[in-house]
Amino acid sequence: MHIRFDGQVALVTGAAQGIGQAIALALKGAGATVVAADLDESRLSAFAAAHQMTPLVLDIGKREACQQVIADILKQHGRLDVLVNAAGGVRGQTGGPVSTVTPEGWRAIFEANVDGAFWLSQAAAEPMQQAGFGRIVNIASGAGLRPSLTGIQAYTAAKHALVGLTKQLSQDLGPFGVTCNAVAPGFVRSNPTTERQWQSYGEDGQARLMSSIHTRRLGTAQDIANAVVFLASQQAGWVSGQILSVDGGRS
Repeated sequence: MHIRFDGQVALVTGAAQGIGQAIALALKGAGATVVAADLDESRLSAFAAAHQMTPLVLDIGKREACQQVIADILKQHGRLDVLVNAAGGVRGQTGGPVSTVTPEGWRAIFEANVDGAFWLSQAAAEPMQQAGFGRIVNIASGAGLRPSLTGIQAYTAAKHALVGLTKQLSQDLGPFGVTCNAVAPGFVRSNPTTERQWQSYGEDGQARLMSSIHTRRLGTAQDIANAVVFLASQQAGWVSGQILSVDGGRS
């Protein structure tokens, strides 16, 4: 299967590091014009400059900002074919008792993992429908299908919500040639947060996690990017509403 995105425009959020960065590189390598978005301006600018991508500093929790980004892309490029909602994460939080969860902490994780994906998908839906083509790919998590290894209640709830949103958008947008799918990564050491999580397990915990993975290895950001590239492709036109676990068989 020869997958190419020549002439297509893709927006990838969370592109300053980790999985989002790998996805942006994979789409660029397959011929797409990539707009890379992130809240981390310094990392984003350096990455985009090094790989000839358009950088957009974006707080995905703000609806107006998401609408403006889509409008700017359409003004500059005339089209948007692929939207990858890869931004998210735990926002510096760690697991703890239910009683310690604050309203601010709860909302911060939902803004990062659910709100932004919806605001961007909402803004992208109309131009994609008008074009009769579009691919939306959300980066969910194994935590969207079962309890999270992080122990963070809001993260688990948010990723479950993203899974539900993916299925709903598939139904809503499918008749217009727009598919919506999600990738649910297993444990990937792709950024400082996941590295700290890995180290916190200690040797015994790391060994237990490895033994639960059929392939007996952790995933890489490239593993996730490979799945996203397929779901974003022309060849995946009859794949929609699916949650693809990319976790070495752990699920």
